Amino acid sequence: MAECGRRGLSLLEEARSRYESLQISDDVFGESGDDSSENPFYSTTGDSNSDNYTETNPDDARAGKARSQSCGPPGSVSNGQAQEEGWSDSLQDLSVPHYQDTHGPTQKMPATATAMDFFQLFVPDNVIQNMVTQTNMYAKKYQERFGSDEGWTNVTLAEMKAFLGYVTSTGVNRCESVLSIWSSGFFSNRSIALKMSQARFEKILKYFHVVAFRSSQGGSQGLYKIQPFLDSLQQSFASSFRPSQAQVLHEPLIDEDPVFITTCTERELRKRKKRKFSLWVRQCSSTGFICQIYVHLKEVPGPDGLDTLKNKPQLHSLVAKQLCQNLAGRNAIIFTGPSITSLNLFQEFEKQGIYCCGLLSTRKSDCTGLPQSMLINTEAPQQRGQSHIKMRGNMSIINWYNKGNFRFLTNAYSPTKEGVIIKRKSGEIPCPLAVEAFAAHLSYICKYDDKYSKYFIFHKPNKTWQQVFWLTISIAINDAYILYKMSDAYHVKRYSRAQFGERLVKELLDMDDCSPTQ
Repeated sequence: MAECGRRGLSLLEEARSRYESLQISDDVFGESGDDSSENPFYSTTGDSNSDNYTETNPDDARAGKARSQSCGPPGSVSNGQAQEEGWSDSLQDLSVPHYQDTHGPTQKMPATATAMDFFQLFVPDNVIQNMVTQTNMYAKKYQERFGSDEGWTNVTLAEMKAFLGYVTSTGVNRCESVLSIWSSGFFSNRSIALKMSQARFEKILKYFHVVAFRSSQGGSQGLYKIQPFLDSLQQSFASSFRPSQAQVLHEPLIDEDPVFITTCTERELRKRKKRKFSLWVRQCSSTGFICQIYVHLKEVPGPDGLDTLKNKPQLHSLVAKQLCQNLAGRNAIIFTGPSITSLNLFQEFEKQGIYCCGLLSTRKSDCTGLPQSMLINTEAPQQRGQSHIKMRGNMSIINWYNKGNFRFLTNAYSPTKEGVIIKRKSGEIPCPLAVEAFAAHLSYICKYDDKYSKYFIFHKPNKTWQQVFWLTISIAINDAYILYKMSDAYHVKRYSRAQFGERLVKELLDMDDCSPTQ
């Protein structure tokens, strides 16, 4: 028993050492919990089986069976077909060039830096001052058209910071109505309610704008009210942090109901959402830092032409290109989900010095150019951990079995190198190195999503541009906390994510006592 335990531990240590340079952290926000286990590798199960994406068609099944019967031994004739397409069972060792960039924060923050200092790396005073100017302009124009508002006076910079603080507090206290602060109910907060009256807050909320009027040049039709803010935020993300080599493209979990989120699956949650936009991010998989965001408005014409694309893989491919446009020549490794994974996209990225590893689905992925023999489920019983790989050039397609078939496409990992998936109950499951890497990095992002959703600003405006604005503010605060954890300031006062949020709210409201609630 002791020998088995030592063997399992050595396998885990070997697996971890392969990603030691990435410094993948188990604890995203410095808080303990059920999802902060000592094992950074997730357990791939049949529930996430890539074949679950396949819609079963009896005719396809019969055709697959006929092909299997006519082929004789598995892979004999289909291998000939694959050879015609350039795919072969003959595997060659592959090495990815060294990452051509440093990673981590770009500037050293002092040990005395506050939560506000980190937040203002992304939302500085000049950006907030612009909100003041635009809000006052909108209020003036609104009153010229609909009549004067006796209770209105121009908002100041201090008031705008307090306004941001009040709305941000809904993510700390997880209350859906910011007006609860001034109520006598459970979410009331007399300590911060005294900084501004409810009536004044509602006036600012009524006229709040980031861009009051459409530019004469036009611009992004749906997001023109916040496009300058989004551009500024993107530049701040890029200038404040350099991601590690491994990065993930995905849609982050957007939590709108803290009670509902604990009782439903992610699929049920996405069905429930009726948002008029989708948000995609490029995220560093060693820290959780969101490096770039892309907002796609649904059913709104746009200059990028995404609205004309009805084929989701094609649309998601263009989204991926937008998110990776600044990575050319750096030899980054991008992990993707089924909707983005495709041979054509990966080959195009490879020419730019971007390498990929993605999960394949016969329903969600663009399977053009891939060998059909690897996309059909075999009826022969398979052993857990068994894999079949074909290679063409630097590209490998992997069919790996673990309570179901999982398919991967990659040019970032050598098909000749082995890895392992560690499971607490079942022990270790052998797999190709690409599968282990995918599991390790995606599990970290899943942990990030689980904790990130807890601190999403719960204020629910009706207008799409306001929803996007508060969502991106949430992302900025989470990124600010990540930079704080990597700074000397964290070693002076080790605030949790919740405490960091409380401190930021009090600093935005310019309260003398900025110590978090213990």
